Amino acid sequence: MRFLNEPTTDLTYSDLFLVPSRSDVTSRLDVDLTADDGTGSAIPLVAANMTAVTGKRMAETMARRGGLGVLPQDVPLDVIRDVTAWIKGRHPVLETPVTLAPTDTVIDALHLMGKRPHGAVVVVDESGAVTGVVRAADCEGQDRFASLASVVRHQPLVLDAAQLGNGSAAAADAAQALRRAFEAMDAAGTDYAPVQQDGVLAGVLTRKGALRSTLYRPSLDKDGRLKVAAAVGINGDVAGRAAELLAAGVNVLVLDTAHGHQQKMFDALAAVKGLNPGVPVVAGNVVTGGATRELIEAGADIVKVGVGPGAMCTTRMMTAVGRPQFSAVLECSAAAREAGGRVWADGGVRYPRDVALALAAGASQVMIGSWFAGTHESPGDLQLDAAGRQYKESFGMASARAVQNRNQREGAFEKDRKALFEEGISTSRMYVDAARPGVEDLLDMITAGLRSSMSYAGAADLAAFRERAVAGIQSAAGYEEGRPVPQSW
Repeated sequence: MRFLNEPTTDLTYSDLFLVPSRSDVTSRLDVDLTADDGTGSAIPLVAANMTAVTGKRMAETMARRGGLGVLPQDVPLDVIRDVTAWIKGRHPVLETPVTLAPTDTVIDALHLMGKRPHGAVVVVDESGAVTGVVRAADCEGQDRFASLASVVRHQPLVLDAAQLGNGSAAAADAAQALRRAFEAMDAAGTDYAPVQQDGVLAGVLTRKGALRSTLYRPSLDKDGRLKVAAAVGINGDVAGRAAELLAAGVNVLVLDTAHGHQQKMFDALAAVKGLNPGVPVVAGNVVTGGATRELIEAGADIVKVGVGPGAMCTTRMMTAVGRPQFSAVLECSAAAREAGGRVWADGGVRYPRDVALALAAGASQVMIGSWFAGTHESPGDLQLDAAGRQYKESFGMASARAVQNRNQREGAFEKDRKALFEEGISTSRMYVDAARPGVEDLLDMITAGLRSSMSYAGAADLAAFRERAVAGIQSAAGYEEGRPVPQSW
């Protein structure tokens, strides 16, 4: 990256713009978004290891679309094992359906429909065969305790999994199979189709899902299963927990603490690297080139950059510690590459432009938290405000709420004492965007913006984007000029 006007102060994403360059990239679809940090991610986006952001549905969906989800460090090991096994058992192309039996009730279906953006429940018999589909409209005016057998609509189309493949077919063949499935749904007048394999429900496919699977490549391990990452704290038996995570099949380990440039982090890195993990190890968070170099020299493959830019974080207001995120990523990524490592830009992104700037500054991937919290795939329950708008609660991982959860096994005295030291918001409403209710909708928006940004720079891949991007520094008025106007002035 080079600058039109050299900065004289640290900058955050809103302070910058990119200018177009001569380009030989003729289509956004010609752009390669593959990360170059050893994780194998096909898109450079990571769902943050926040309790309100990443659970099994988020990690599954991110991996299916080529990204990565990081399970939080305060999840019990037995749950991590179960969740990892569950994710590894998901289909790389088909979405995981919500299922009920014909004897279940309308109210059961209504409670589960919000778990997926497509808002449908597949009804299956005892053998696992599809008997029909129930959607919200089918439940209107029905007794809440009526059986689904009395309201189920027979599905106009049920697809055969053998015709779709398992994600390992040649790209051209897979695209043709998905095109045929899309056309079959279009002809049947439905946007949603259960998929059976040998007469048993194997998953579901939507019209959008069929399109997306021709644009995204799933993030798969050597056995063709979806990838998942998990976080480890730097206290307690770090090596023991890391060994358990590796045994469970976790594909990326994230050593995570608010202050990554401390002795405990170096001890934790030594403990994990002593296991010869065989997977990428991420460590953080830091904001300086010196700290980045030290962590890489200590064994980190990737360094997580960002102190205080997150929407749920109050660190800068509480402590004055942190750094504007763009400058932190720019300096740390340069130091990391000199040392043979990479960085993830963690936090502070609110628009696709911010993701593009982080990658242009040198990050191999961008970690997103609160932005993803207000989606159907995040772990929280859907709630309604007084106006009827859907939202989910989000909270920072250094907030009193998170500290209470993390230390729930301790005595009341110690737990309450630790809760006095908080650097994060304990509750915040993340509204579900009616136009983009699922994380896949946000991935579409982010990757579309990123692809366009790269094509403007004449960059066919992320390495070329780092080299070719030209940035300028703008005033607050310049930033405001770039915002759309929702109504006439």
